[in-house]
Amino acid sequence: MKTTKDHDERIANMTFSSVYPHYVAKVEKKGRTIEELHQVISWLTGFKAHDLQRLIENNATFEQFFAEATVNPNASLITGSICGYRVEEIETPLTQQVRYLDKLVDELAKGRKMEKILRAP
Repeated sequence: MKTTKDHDERIANMTFSSVYPHYVAKVEKKGRTIEELHQVISWLTGFKAHDLQRLIENNATFEQFFAEATVNPNASLITGSICGYRVEEIETPLTQQVRYLDKLVDELAKGRKMEKILRAP
């Protein structure tokens, strides 16, 4: 699926610190924990809690965030729709990675089992 250049630029320049509190609120509202959120983020990116804190403090954009990340090789197993886009069809790699993260947070908030979220065999 093609996204527009403006859409991709807006996502690339969005800061992780501006979105992170929304992730926390979303999962906590549904009875999940920050630790579970960090586990999901770590699975996708390789970041530990102290890495996330540093990225938040430095106001890292999603472009910087994913430039430092080691994206899980199984990330391509993440499928489905988020924000009106099928994540597996997004052509811009950075936009796709951000939507992968959104999709995992959404699955966590919806109560999906952790082993399913982390695409365990």
